[in-house]
Amino acid sequence: MNVSGVGILSVPYALASGGWLSLILIFIVATAAFYTGLLIKRCMEADSSIRTYPDIGERAFGKIGRTITSVFMCTELYLVVTGFLILEGDNLHNLFPGLKLETSWLQLGGRESFVLLIALIILPSVWLDNLSILSYISATGVLASVVIIVSILCVGTFDEIGFQSKGDLLNWSGIPTSVSLYGFCYCAHPVFPTLYNSMQQKHQFSKVLLLCFLCSTIGYASMAIIGYLMYGSEVESQITLNLPTDKMFSKIAIYTTLVNPLSKYALMLEPVVNSTESWFPNHHKKKHFKLVLRTSLVATQVIVALVVPFFGQLHER
Repeated sequence: MNVSGVGILSVPYALASGGWLSLILIFIVATAAFYTGLLIKRCMEADSSIRTYPDIGERAFGKIGRTITSVFMCTELYLVVTGFLILEGDNLHNLFPGLKLETSWLQLGGRESFVLLIALIILPSVWLDNLSILSYISATGVLASVVIIVSILCVGTFDEIGFQSKGDLLNWSGIPTSVSLYGFCYCAHPVFPTLYNSMQQKHQFSKVLLLCFLCSTIGYASMAIIGYLMYGSEVESQITLNLPTDKMFSKIAIYTTLVNPLSKYALMLEPVVNSTESWFPNHHKKKHFKLVLRTSLVATQVIVALVVPFFGQLHER
């Protein structure tokens, strides 16, 4: 289950924004997310014809409910994958700060150049109709999260950074940022119905959900504490931006961070693609139309990624 993801990079910044007591919020958010996951299961058990998240909205509030649910779901996933572009651009720029794209008609800074480059690399995966291969690659997200936590812990232990930062006990002005970033860590609900329907032993869903949320929350809380102790209020919106790029453990963490979103981008964007294509019932099966539509969708995300300068700011919105 894809609960653990790139949100793990932002939890130290979330903790730094709200102070030590804001760590309580991650457990509150996790509990609420787990409970709503159980409610989704109850909806699926009550009506076997439910296949997607918007189906639940339609059963609850009719066609208007379906429309509202689809809009919110697509908006959330759209911003999540746009955040992937921002994350990739920030970390690559941190590794290669001297790169810039300059032509007679276009001048882009280092970060913007990498956002555009990553979008071009990812684009062919968005054109695919069969994403089964990418689904297996995406399943490595949990392993990647463990590697990132261990690598950053080793940076603090062996690379003379240490864990001396005391931090603030509570910062009320940063609580909204903390809540929004903690919430971003638990944004997998739109895929729960698909996961439930794909299980052979559906009665095990609650146990799988519980184990998933426990492991993910332990990982998120551990990363938040480690990162805040290392950098205090100076921690960036992505902790990898604080890491010294010339150290081995830092490179492991940063490169693992770079690979993870690349494997998940197309899968996370697929519901948005399907929803957008459904607006054009007379054309959505035409290959050229699909290529143009999907390319345009990625292009709009590049524009948003270039306009919104920081990963943290995107997920405050």
